[in-house]
Amino acid sequence: MKTLIIIRHAKSSWAAIGEKDFDRPLSERGKKDAPEMAEKLLATNIEIDAFVSSPAKRAKKTCKAFMEVYSIQKDAIILLDELYNAPATTFYNVIANLNNNYNSVALFAHNPGISEFVNSLCKNVDIDDMPTCAVFAVEIPIDNWKDFETAEKKFLFFKYPKQD
Repeated sequence: MKTLIIIRHAKSSWAAIGEKDFDRPLSERGKKDAPEMAEKLLATNIEIDAFVSSPAKRAKKTCKAFMEVYSIQKDAIILLDELYNAPATTFYNVIANLNNNYNSVALFAHNPGISEFVNSLCKNVDIDDMPTCAVFAVEIPIDNWKDFETAEKKFLFFKYPKQD
């Protein structure tokens, strides 16, 4: 059994005019939301074996905030260039290549690909748009991540910062 937790990066700042998209930092709201959402995830009692992120500054900072709440050393982060602005198909490729020793993986990335990806996972779950710092989780009855794409996924939860 495997668990995949998909997290959109927290709210980013647009304060610096001309700043490259890749280098945009978290906004003050993003810096607040990331640890709060990490606490909500921690409360689900899902242990996370690997934290995988886009290397873009806002995704990496969001991932590190979650790692801090989980008391995981920040240098344990797995950065994958292909997750930066990835389409849904890339998510499937990344997951197929995960280490099978990881039973539960948290994956941090960007819209619009992340919304497209989560909407491809479960038949009866449709999310218009993954808000910033949203957390979406599925459970998959597989032993090997290469079997993820074709396996039946069980929706676990969808949480986001402005949720009641």
